Amino acid sequence: MQEAIVNRLLWGRPYVLLGLTMLMWGANAVAGRMAVGQVSPMVLTSGRWVISCVILLIFARRQFIQDWPALKPRWLMLTCMGALGFTAFNALFYEAAHYTGAVNLTIIQGAIPVLVLIGARITFGVPISPMQVVGMVVTVVGVLVLASRGSLDELLALRFNIGDLWMIVACVFYAFYTLGLRQRPNVSGIGLFTFMAGVAFLTSLPLLGLEAWRGQIQWPTTKGWLVTAYVGIAPSLLAQIFFMRGVQLIGPGRAGLFVNLVPVFGAFLAVLILGEPFGLSSAAALALVLGGIFIAERLGKR
Repeated sequence: MQEAIVNRLLWGRPYVLLGLTMLMWGANAVAGRMAVGQVSPMVLTSGRWVISCVILLIFARRQFIQDWPALKPRWLMLTCMGALGFTAFNALFYEAAHYTGAVNLTIIQGAIPVLVLIGARITFGVPISPMQVVGMVVTVVGVLVLASRGSLDELLALRFNIGDLWMIVACVFYAFYTLGLRQRPNVSGIGLFTFMAGVAFLTSLPLLGLEAWRGQIQWPTTKGWLVTAYVGIAPSLLAQIFFMRGVQLIGPGRAGLFVNLVPVFGAFLAVLILGEPFGLSSAAALALVLGGIFIAERLGKR
């Protein structure tokens, strides 16, 4: 009875699942800002994967054991993917949150689809149409408007917020991870995610050690524990599972379009929860980034 209710209200509804996924990913930027002064970036990065790994070991270990023979021959590639897409991305994400706002974090994150498009062209020779080039240019302009706060003087002098620059680098790493998924082994999504979550935890430990060696480590306060629990359960685990289910129900092409909601949800939550300003430059950047993605993904494919 309860399983039927869950299937009817959630598990069988792809748009609900994908909407919740993007909401949780958008809220990750708010969590990153709330973590400032409550838990250091590398403690947060390691902590989120500890939580995810413990839950996965309890509920997904049988599937992982079943998938391991297919995962083992590709362990090096998958390790690099987990290190870039899960560890490096999140470490830079939470480090960037100390220097820039959640609005900026989510809007810049919206440029990932365009970075993937560029990477696919360079790596796999995927053709790019003229309209896709236009979309890429519009998206890059949007990121530059955001990073320069809409100031031409700042842009010409190349004076950018270091947090915005860290976030751009993080997005490049995540684009590499996304490109790697084209060559993933034929295993279940949860088995693959379990392996890379373990990789993310292990590869986060050297960064945690470096943070401790530099004397910058901060163990969580009460609020820090709550933030760590949220990012370990929601964007790290539930969002991944919901997204995989959404892709299973409606396919990767249609599901991928929902990723464009991340900067919208993130900017809205940053204003609502953190009271961050949302000025003209932020609005223009959001419009340019989303418009560029629309041009590249929809008009460019016609």
